[in-house]
Amino acid sequence: MEQHMISAMVKRAHEIFIIFFLAVFSKAIATKPYSITSSAPAADSVSNDCLSWRLAVEANNVRGWLTVPAQCLGYIEAYMIGGQYEQDVKYIVEQIESYVTGLIVGNDGMDAWILDVDDTCLSNLFYYKGKKYGCEPYDPSGFKAWAMRGGCPAIPAVLGLFTKLVESRFKVFLVTGRDEETLAPATIANLHSQGFIGYGRLIFRNQTFKVKSAVVFKSEIRKQLMEQGYRIWGNVGDQWTDLQGEYLGNRTFKLPNPMYCVP
Repeated sequence: MEQHMISAMVKRAHEIFIIFFLAVFSKAIATKPYSITSSAPAADSVSNDCLSWRLAVEANNVRGWLTVPAQCLGYIEAYMIGGQYEQDVKYIVEQIESYVTGLIVGNDGMDAWILDVDDTCLSNLFYYKGKKYGCEPYDPSGFKAWAMRGGCPAIPAVLGLFTKLVESRFKVFLVTGRDEETLAPATIANLHSQGFIGYGRLIFRNQTFKVKSAVVFKSEIRKQLMEQGYRIWGNVGDQWTDLQGEYLGNRTFKLPNPMYCVP
């Protein structure tokens, strides 16, 4: 009898110990913050922060930024020249071309597309390389001197899109914030030398819109085109201000550009 009681007490003590252990363990697990990532080296942390910054910029959650964060220079350089930027543009253009394939073009010549110029049709990557990929503030005089040289290369995927649109009998309007008075001749020559031939019209910012925002300027141009009877099926640009405002057309497509922001 006594031996049976001792055995029962030992068993009970064992059960209490297990319950206590599980309770402590469960509390420890519950108080530890949930995370799907492990601790990473400092360099990876900076890269991840810069990736988050770029995605926030592309989603238009960070607005009106003036420069790329200094610590993101290496990340943005790798993104722009390491192949990912080119792949991203190509992927977006593939989506645009898929959309174009499903459109029916009328016989009245009034089916239209709008394309931005800088870092949509023509690349300014070589210029911004000298500006630390946007880590330095915007330099109006420096950019004007660069644009007047007329040496901007075409963005291959967008040139292919442009050619497809023209061959599909769409009227393609190139709308740029470049100043008409000073940059028109160089820009026209640059576009032609890179294969942008056959567009409906190249529209610059003139004196009327000199002090107007990009959104106001481009909205007014789209309004004028639609009032002339054009059906805008698509609008492509690298800046959110290319794609905001009024008279946007049927669809808008944003190309990546983490190097600068046009307000």
